Amino acid sequence: MEKNLNNIAQQLMMPIVTQKAQNSKKEQKAVPKVQLIYAFNGTGKTRLSMELKKLVATGSDDDSSLTRHKFLYYNAFTEDLFYWDNDLEGNKNRVLKIQPNSFTDWILQEQGQDQNIISHFQRYTNDKLTPKFNAEYLKNPQDPNSVVKANSEVTFSLERGNDEEEDLSNIKISKGEESNFIWCVFYSLLHLVIEQLNIPEHTDRETDQFNELEYIFIDDPVSSLDENYLIEMAIDIAKLIKSSESDLKFIITTHNPLFYNVLYNELNRSKRYILRKYESGGYELLEQKNDSPFAFHLFLKSEIERALSNDELQKYHFNYLRNILEKTATFLGYEKWGELLPKDPDGSNPTETRIINLSSHSQHSTEEVSMLIERNKAVIGNLIKLLNETYKFKS
Repeated sequence: MEKNLNNIAQQLMMPIVTQKAQNSKKEQKAVPKVQLIYAFNGTGKTRLSMELKKLVATGSDDDSSLTRHKFLYYNAFTEDLFYWDNDLEGNKNRVLKIQPNSFTDWILQEQGQDQNIISHFQRYTNDKLTPKFNAEYLKNPQDPNSVVKANSEVTFSLERGNDEEEDLSNIKISKGEESNFIWCVFYSLLHLVIEQLNIPEHTDRETDQFNELEYIFIDDPVSSLDENYLIEMAIDIAKLIKSSESDLKFIITTHNPLFYNVLYNELNRSKRYILRKYESGGYELLEQKNDSPFAFHLFLKSEIERALSNDELQKYHFNYLRNILEKTATFLGYEKWGELLPKDPDGSNPTETRIINLSSHSQHSTEEVSMLIERNKAVIGNLIKLLNETYKFKS
């Protein structure tokens, strides 16, 4: 049944009602400690986090006071706390600035987590790429009011690794590296939060800022990570969550199938879902009931088959089809996925290959909404039928 995102948020916060047999008594289980959600980019993961915040958070609506609510989140709005000064005039001193907020003030100034943040960042990216937090200084030495607070700016340097080339300083890092750095700031906060809340007696804790915290929402910390680092990050997150002994609840969303798969297996007692968005604008939260790892290609195939049955095929479904063919070809040992396609009498298969190459430029359903002509619908239908019959996919 289709719902809006507010309904989905309420569903995630409600106790789960189960019934073992038709005539047995219904049982109510507490809200799960961990809920893991897979969703395509553009589905509404960030908007879902805001709906959850509305339902949970109390007090000030100031988003900078991220640690003072019952709800702590990492999403696109967290990244908005950081912005670049690119020194367009001098083209020399590029600085990542931090908006004034209690979130980073507490981590950096009160808890002194700068070295831990640097260590996490280098572990997930490059140990020669070094962030440096600023000390307090005067922007204008002649103006005592031009104070730049400590830990409000970050510069990055890259060690070359040999004596012939100078190290690079004050460089602008990539968007992916920037996202990973911001995640490492939040990850360091998570460590502190869980550590503090694991202390049973409130009076023994170093801070009371998290005593009312109920939910932690993590939306896609994955950005431009090498697969090995991605797996390491997922394992680290799972290990940290499993170390939590308090009543904290965790909701994690991601668009990355590998990240989902690792968390799926590491957090084996979590509730696991797929968030689906329909063309009508409605949503559905589908539970992953089996114990097997999440199979992304099977999910894509089911999406195509659903679109076929509802006559809702669009161009982006060719991208899904290509993804399925690539994974199937790799599993079967073929170098090229085109080898799985039906061939012409002369051994070639130009028509289907050309159509798929031309139509698979869209990566996400929100980027391409053009309907297909009947001939192209038939191509998708025939190829799905071929996969099911030839390679015995479950249909």
